[in-house]
Amino acid sequence: MEKVNTPFAAAYLRFLQLAKVIQALPNGMEMDANEKALLQAVVLRWYENQPMTVREAIALADLGSPATLHKRITRLREKEMLSTLNLEGDRRAKFLIPTERTLDYFNNLGQSMQQAHQVVPT
Repeated sequence: MEKVNTPFAAAYLRFLQLAKVIQALPNGMEMDANEKALLQAVVLRWYENQPMTVREAIALADLGSPATLHKRITRLREKEMLSTLNLEGDRRAKFLIPTERTLDYFNNLGQSMQQAHQVVPT
């Protein structure tokens, strides 16, 4: 079997190894690939100072049907990965925001990226 001979491929594969360990949540709390994709989309918008509303999230057609996305949002809220926020004076729009658990999750992934980067020879 041939070994990976490019430092960037090796770094990325190392990142995947580290991320696999970090992405493991307590039993019954695991996220599937679709939940991870939705969480990433929501958190990226939050990071860009444009929090996503529930309505916008369930309109992400490339991630599933509205009913399916609503179920995923509910599961992510049950796993304490997402929370909702209403703006004062407007109770109609619910904004999705990451929880401390989510920020810790992404912080750990970032640390994994840094560790993987350290194996790349300069």
